[in-house]
Amino acid sequence: MTTPRRRASDRELRVFARRRLDDADVTVVDAIPVTTVARTLVDLAGIVSRERLASALSAAERASALDLEAVLAARERARGRRGAGDANLRAVLAEHAARGAQLTREALERRLRRLVRIHRLGQPLLNARVAGYEVDAYWPEARLIVETDGWQWHRDRAAFGRDRDKTNALQLAGFTVLRFTHDAVVRRPEQVAAAIRTALA
Repeated sequence: MTTPRRRASDRELRVFARRRLDDADVTVVDAIPVTTVARTLVDLAGIVSRERLASALSAAERASALDLEAVLAARERARGRRGAGDANLRAVLAEHAARGAQLTREALERRLRRLVRIHRLGQPLLNARVAGYEVDAYWPEARLIVETDGWQWHRDRAAFGRDRDKTNALQLAGFTVLRFTHDAVVRRPEQVAAAIRTALA
C-alpha cells in the first residue's frame, strides 16, 4: 500500500521510499491507496529474483489482473530506475511473450493436423464424438485419443475440472488419452509426435 508519511521498515513490513508516484500507478482497494498491479510488478523487479517475479506475473494473469500494456507504461514512468531490476523485468516479459501468445483453438488444431501429417502418424478422426465426448483427434484402431490444451480456454476451475472428468471417463472406458499443452504442440512438436507414435505402436 502507499502512505503519505515516511515510515521505517520493521520485521513485518518492508518499506520502499518513492518521492512521487504518478496517479496512473495508484489505485484504491477497500479505501486503502495501493500501487496498481502493473506498478507493483515493476517495483518487484528490483527486489526479488527473476523466478519470483515470473511467479508474480503468472499469479496476476491467473487472477485476470494482468495488463501487459499497463506494465510497459509503468516501466516507462519509472524509466529513471534502470539496472538489474529492469533487466529482470524485460527478461520475464520476453519469456511471457514467447510462451504466452496463444493460437486460437482452430489454429492449434490445424497445427496438430499438420504435425500428424508431417510425421506420418496415420489418419485420425478429427473433432470426433467418442463415448459421448468430442475429442480433438481419435485413432479408432489404437483406441487412442489426443487432446490439446490452450491456456486461453482453460483459465477457470470449471473448465479445468470438466477436462479432468472427461479424461477420467475416457480412460475408464478403455481409451488411451494423451493431453498436450499449447506450448508442447507449438514449441516441441517432435516430442509430441514421438509420444503419439509410441502410443500407436
